[in-house]
Amino acid sequence: MASKVVLHLGAMKSGTSFIQNVLGHNKDRLAEAGVLFPGPRWRFQVRAVRELMGYGGPDQEPMPSKGRWRRLVAEIDRWPGIAVVSMEFLGPRPVQKIRQVVEDFDGTPVEAVLTGRDLGRTLPAMWQESVQNGGILSWSDYLGAVRRRGPRGQPFWRQQDLPAIAARWAGVLGEDRFSLVTVPPSGSAPDLLWRRFAEAVGFDPEGHELDVLANPSIGLASTQALLRLNQAYHREHGRMPDHYDPYVKHKLAKRGLVRRSGEEPRLGLDEKWVVRLGEDQIKQLRKAGHRVVGDLADLRPAPVAGVDPDDVSTEDVLDAALFGIAVGLEGWSKEAGQLRRRLRKAKQA
Repeated sequence: MASKVVLHLGAMKSGTSFIQNVLGHNKDRLAEAGVLFPGPRWRFQVRAVRELMGYGGPDQEPMPSKGRWRRLVAEIDRWPGIAVVSMEFLGPRPVQKIRQVVEDFDGTPVEAVLTGRDLGRTLPAMWQESVQNGGILSWSDYLGAVRRRGPRGQPFWRQQDLPAIAARWAGVLGEDRFSLVTVPPSGSAPDLLWRRFAEAVGFDPEGHELDVLANPSIGLASTQALLRLNQAYHREHGRMPDHYDPYVKHKLAKRGLVRRSGEEPRLGLDEKWVVRLGEDQIKQLRKAGHRVVGDLADLRPAPVAGVDPDDVSTEDVLDAALFGIAVGLEGWSKEAGQLRRRLRKAKQA
């Protein structure tokens, strides 16, 4: 049985991809130090947590006995040291599901680590991520929805209401098993977030390779081009097509348009209401008395330099769209070539 299992809850856009990539890249070295990052790849954890979300709770079908979540739990049960699971979908889970997680580990101590970033940097990143997931709200509409906390703003607050997420998890696990790690401000040492995370989990941060693949956002012109594509899909079909996730989100945006990010302007944000919301989060978290690794002052929003999407020229958006078309044609050509080669081999066989 593991000495403890630590669940990294997110929040989204709080350095989670960096932490996950470091954990995955250093999997063997961590195991030598007694820390398990379970599953053959991180993607297995994603699928396991998705299964956890859909099964085993009230009004849900029973958890599959041989599914990914049960296999993940079994692997952790066989480990004698610390096990770390990192998946942002864990953060918003309700109290009943958190209790289910504790019961599933059947006596193994469960701890939670929530990484949090200031709203000034989080809001632009979340909007651009929402567009890559098929969102149709313009930047100004997105900000308005977040500010009003209405139905269209709930997807943001479900992931970024740090005091509420912390209260649920600490309420079930106990304050002694919950930690909030604050993302350092811009300009900090590149290894500081990793050091804070390691401290929260309880292992030595030294001796690990931190030069891992990044998860950069697409540029602002590309975001505007993708937004218009999403809106066109929505007008035509009322929803995003089935091929959206593999072809638009991953191939077009994350593997294609992202290559232009260094050439395009950055989205800026400097709003007093964002600062007020950030100060309110700090006040609530300080009053709650959670263990904090870092400094709650790191959550105080500062102005983010950049431009407004409405200031991006039509010509720049068109350039991004044409680049996207070229990326799509290149990808389709490669896939067609691979298919032809497989067909030739099949005929020869």
